[in-house]
Amino acid sequence: MKIGKANLIAASLIALTLAAPLLAQQPSFTLDQALSAPFTSDLIAAPAKGRLAWQANSKGRHNLWFAEPAPDGKGYVSRQITQYSEDDGQELNTPAWTPDAASIVYVRGSGAQGDGHPVPNPAWFPMGAKQQIFIVSLDGTAPRLLAEGHSPAVAPDGKSVAYVSHSQLWSIRLDDHADHADPAAKPVQLLQTRGSAGQLRWSPNGAYLAFVSDRSDHSFIAVYTLATGAVTYLDPSTDLDAQPTWSPDSTRIAFLRIPPDKDALLFVAHRTALPWSIRLADVATGKGHEIFRAAEGPGSAYRATDSPDQLHWTLGDSIVFPWERDGWLHLYAVRVTGGGPAPLTPGNFEVEHVSLSANGNTLAFDSNQNDIDRRHVWRVFFHTGGSVAQAVTFGEGNETQPVVASDGSIAVLRSDTQFPIRPAIVTNGKLNDLAPDAIPDDFPGAKFVAPQQVTFPAADGLEIHGQLFLPPNNAPRHPALCFFHGGSQRQMLLGWHYMEYYSNAYGMNQYLASLGYIVLSVNYRSGIGYGLNFREALNYGASGASEFNDVLGAANYLKSRPDVDGSRIGSWGGSYGGYLTALALARASNLFAAGVDMHGVHDWNSELPTFSPNYDPRDHAETARVARESSPIASVSTWRSPVLLIHGDDDRNVPFAETELIVDALRRQKVDFEELIFPDEIHDFLLHRDWLRAYAASADFFSRKLKN
Repeated sequence: MKIGKANLIAASLIALTLAAPLLAQQPSFTLDQALSAPFTSDLIAAPAKGRLAWQANSKGRHNLWFAEPAPDGKGYVSRQITQYSEDDGQELNTPAWTPDAASIVYVRGSGAQGDGHPVPNPAWFPMGAKQQIFIVSLDGTAPRLLAEGHSPAVAPDGKSVAYVSHSQLWSIRLDDHADHADPAAKPVQLLQTRGSAGQLRWSPNGAYLAFVSDRSDHSFIAVYTLATGAVTYLDPSTDLDAQPTWSPDSTRIAFLRIPPDKDALLFVAHRTALPWSIRLADVATGKGHEIFRAAEGPGSAYRATDSPDQLHWTLGDSIVFPWERDGWLHLYAVRVTGGGPAPLTPGNFEVEHVSLSANGNTLAFDSNQNDIDRRHVWRVFFHTGGSVAQAVTFGEGNETQPVVASDGSIAVLRSDTQFPIRPAIVTNGKLNDLAPDAIPDDFPGAKFVAPQQVTFPAADGLEIHGQLFLPPNNAPRHPALCFFHGGSQRQMLLGWHYMEYYSNAYGMNQYLASLGYIVLSVNYRSGIGYGLNFREALNYGASGASEFNDVLGAANYLKSRPDVDGSRIGSWGGSYGGYLTALALARASNLFAAGVDMHGVHDWNSELPTFSPNYDPRDHAETARVARESSPIASVSTWRSPVLLIHGDDDRNVPFAETELIVDALRRQKVDFEELIFPDEIHDFLLHRDWLRAYAASADFFSRKLKN
């Protein structure tokens, strides 16, 4: 058929007019700018002087900062106290103050995730990477290497630090003043025991060191006596004992006792279990007794808060602990003398991060009370007992991981829709940033869109929450993307996230919106924040992939919007989000036109042994059959849409073989796929430049597959 010149010109003008909003859509900021602000974590309060410290990752450069009240009493002054200058994949973690608040002990280098693995080395150091313990003084001197190891615990007198190396308990002498440091001080192994040592806790008087001796299928609470070198196991059993918590007088220890379930699998619903308990043991005799036992039914399966300590011995001799008795994770208090538990935080919300002041008087925590897709901070005062929780922060931001400073002030990590998580102090009900100058001058926060809270029905009718990012331009119909977080026990928020992986994802979603995409971030079932039954969703994950209902619901919600081009909907996500992206493409290529699958699970039967070593598909035929049917590999015959696969080959969470498996299947199906592989990178990329490469490749892939 011939087309006349006039008709050809007209057709071209129409095409250009329709395409103009997308062709003209230029990002108002770069991806590098969107991820340029420091990510803050590990906020800790010093034992004295009102000081605070935290770790900041600025474009892959990890450093410690501290803040203290200004000399004139007006505000705070802050300063960076380490000077690491390379994006080398060497994280800082588990910082701990010395008792005089003059120095900080910390670990540099990522964990090996078990003695069978080397320390990750994505920067390719010729002699490998190390995990090392350092001490740094606030006086400006350079950090001093103490030993190789992790989990440092500074003694109450400040003269030594205990730590773990090769699963054993070690110690080294300290001197808080680098110019007086004893060069002859060498690490000393305190014990040689079976199992792995962890959860080190000094007694308040410094005479004892409690720790957990993990024997894989059971664990003990052990106490090491410094004066004699003797070790005592408290009230040993066949159960999993954990979380030793000292009494103020150093004579007793409270701890958790959880019955093991050797057949339990991750990524399968666990609404109930054999009830767990809290026990109290006498350090001198080793004898213990029960002071609380969870009831059968909801809350019988132990659920932890996202905190280093799960038990908190408060002023007035109460133990505060988390419990899901009413279907939501709340805090309860029980007297050490026994009696019924008293609820401290009733309501349809969940507590997440909890910390107790050094004097046991104030318990601070965050929750999504009255604001289900955000976090705010609350506190409970203890005198002779607990009281009703009081709000500390509120508003349209997120405040999380509170700590109580030695002067009684409450510090938090805060974020909002524009600026990432950062340290702040609460003063007269207002939040004041502790290091505002740490954010780069060209950070484009003012150009970010405010995500909207939306709900939509899943394919089976369940209500699902999400955050909707709308592009700043006014094109009539946009390409759209579904983002699925990992975990799966996570929750994306209305603002920057408090976990680094998902903080990066939030920045990426803002960048994608700036490119003209409508982005729907989906809080699918099996995530946190919406109660026990939502998190432990029936038939989720390896037991049926019921979250696929939420994937379909998200696609149908986007298709129903008049501003979305329903033929150009894509999906992206990492880890569990990669699994759901692969599932979306395998089962619903008619809805999803393209996807980016970052280190996703493709066959549950090869993933489950990573976290449940006892699982062998050959011994569990029915479980293995359902797991296979719940995997993307089972539906690869209907996979038609193109996909970008991204994976690091030293991934210790999702084996690299998961991507090798799906590549082989896609090749045989002649499905269009691309790869971006990072040699020696782990699951949560350690190098900032690898995040940038992964996200830049994703944006380019979607531009080629959804825009053109």
